[in-house]
Amino acid sequence: MRDERLYTLFEPLDSLPGIGPKLKPVLEGLIDGDTVWDLLLHLPERWLDRRVREQFDALQPGEIATVEGEVHAVKAPYSARSPHRVQLFDGTGFLTLTFFRADGRWLQAQFPVGARRIVSGRVDEFQGERQMTHPDYILDPARPERPPQVEPVYRLRAGLTNKRLHALMGAALGQIPQDLPEWGDRHLVSQRGWPDFRAALDGLHAPQGWDEEALARCRQRLAYDEALAREAAFALARASRSRRRAPAMPPARDAQRAIFRSLPFQPTGAQIRTVKEIGTDLASPSPMRRMLQGDVGAGKTLVAAIAAVQAIEAGYQVAFMAPTEVLARQQFTTLDQLLSAHGYTIAALTGRNKGSGREATLIGLADGSIQVVAGTHALFQQQVAFRNLGLIIVDEQHRFGVADRVKLAGKSDSPHMLVMSATPIPRTLAQSVHGDLDVSILDEKPAGRKPVETRALPDTRIEDVVQAVGRAVSRGERAFWICPKVDVEDDDSTAVGRHAALSDQLRIPVGLVHGRLKPPEKDAALEAFRSGETAVLVATTVVEVGVDVPEATIMVIERAEGFGLAQLHQLRGRVGRGDKPAYCLLLYRPPLGETARERLDTLRRTEDGFAIAEADFRLRGPGDVLGVRQAGTVDYRVIELPRDSDLVEIARSDAGVVVAADPDLSGDRGHALSLVRELFRPRGLPDPKS
Repeated sequence: MRDERLYTLFEPLDSLPGIGPKLKPVLEGLIDGDTVWDLLLHLPERWLDRRVREQFDALQPGEIATVEGEVHAVKAPYSARSPHRVQLFDGTGFLTLTFFRADGRWLQAQFPVGARRIVSGRVDEFQGERQMTHPDYILDPARPERPPQVEPVYRLRAGLTNKRLHALMGAALGQIPQDLPEWGDRHLVSQRGWPDFRAALDGLHAPQGWDEEALARCRQRLAYDEALAREAAFALARASRSRRRAPAMPPARDAQRAIFRSLPFQPTGAQIRTVKEIGTDLASPSPMRRMLQGDVGAGKTLVAAIAAVQAIEAGYQVAFMAPTEVLARQQFTTLDQLLSAHGYTIAALTGRNKGSGREATLIGLADGSIQVVAGTHALFQQQVAFRNLGLIIVDEQHRFGVADRVKLAGKSDSPHMLVMSATPIPRTLAQSVHGDLDVSILDEKPAGRKPVETRALPDTRIEDVVQAVGRAVSRGERAFWICPKVDVEDDDSTAVGRHAALSDQLRIPVGLVHGRLKPPEKDAALEAFRSGETAVLVATTVVEVGVDVPEATIMVIERAEGFGLAQLHQLRGRVGRGDKPAYCLLLYRPPLGETARERLDTLRRTEDGFAIAEADFRLRGPGDVLGVRQAGTVDYRVIELPRDSDLVEIARSDAGVVVAADPDLSGDRGHALSLVRELFRPRGLPDPKS
């Protein structure tokens, strides 16, 4: 149950004065939430210094400034398109205030000649004179009202002004409980000079004076609170798992060596290392929760197959879950090739399975005769039962929600779980992102894999690229052609338009796949390309992961400047999987901006997915690197990575110590940690009251 001290923070938005049925949905869309606490977590993007300046002649064009002066003149516009002008004088110079389409009588009342006025707004320069157009504030210094010395500036949307939102924040601040305990490490809080939780929110939403260091300390305090909440949850999850019993699966070295000996290539050192890490986990009586992270083509499926052998030899079944029909069938084929010759039984279970074939698979899973099954969401349907499920392997784990993994885990008492991802994450962030998982990294590629030659070309050379694709097709090769959008009337770089154009130019069957197609249509288009029925596949980024076509040697990415680095790298990884030279052609629309140029140059220089992820993170931030914000992953509200990486590390150590000493959180510090965990509970997870 939620602590009653937090009730006021989790009240609905319309419990605040001034929020009615029209404003409420606007606010909910802006803050991505519906409570007072969600509103308070909508932190300012920046703060404006509204302190009154001493003199006009020190004003700089482009800055926001607040000044006081005497009204020297009010001038009417000389044409319908020109503004009213008000001249202020402060003894050091003039400042012209301009008002377009203003009511002259209102202006005369606001600015009587000889009166003093305080104005605040953006200073510009026009024909050598300082001017301020439509000031944000116009005040009479004889009255007590003043602009705020520091004004928070928020991200807004239509229907809201900054002043309105600032007023609502003031009301929300009044809802913060007075009697919350200190959940942070007191020595750390004192050492860093941090305010308490309530004061930190006050200091960001309603600062009393201009102090950039104080603003930074307030933000750091809340970032630490969020990190502490997350790390406490991770520590509790680990502690809970350590108390649960899972099947201990002894090492199966002889069987695993037989698989390795049958391979036509030598496993990499990284594969051997990660096999040992996973094997140690499987041999433990506590449930494994491990992330296997590897770049495109690093050999994750082989590592997963070796783990499966350890489970099978211990008498358990293995479920291999993939997000799409095509990927599940592809993984079935690979596992079948690796394991069937050694006497293991492999099956596939997807939406395509019907009738007697599906029934036979269900019977085999129930009686244990099928040892490994590769499938889609079909695996956790109610009618699917396992005799002895011991290991779950989830491929492209970011495509599944937490609830999906829980459903499949529910097919057994306490199975081990291995989740895999081909989306490189900077090594410095891996633990922050996957804090509840142990992480194994495949950072080598199998020997003999040819590099993909990457070239950046202006889209004025698109005809040359079409001809190159035609020549590749005539040699029996295949090509991907990626477009950024499905179909937009005023854009010629769309999947639908390019499909029509290439079909006409190449005069061969050209495939088309995009997100608007129904899953069976999408799977059919991908299967036609994989089988060779179509030699060119025009697609959006739905082919970013999981499509393995060794005959594909060309990857064309149109409007490449609009894609993120990690995404470009994933797309490039679709080619170069066979024994022929492969090319990635990045078509851009000139002129290129500085960031876009750096992005394309980075891709041309390296194929190291982790180096690319580091660069992408630097350019775009964590949400874009990962491509998706799964519940509990990087859905941070305050933390900014990598800026706050040190706070995450400190919070991890702090939370670990507390949970180790008080696993039930029954002591004073434990109770306090429960409060901050509830405040920063990842959105999308079940409400603790339910």
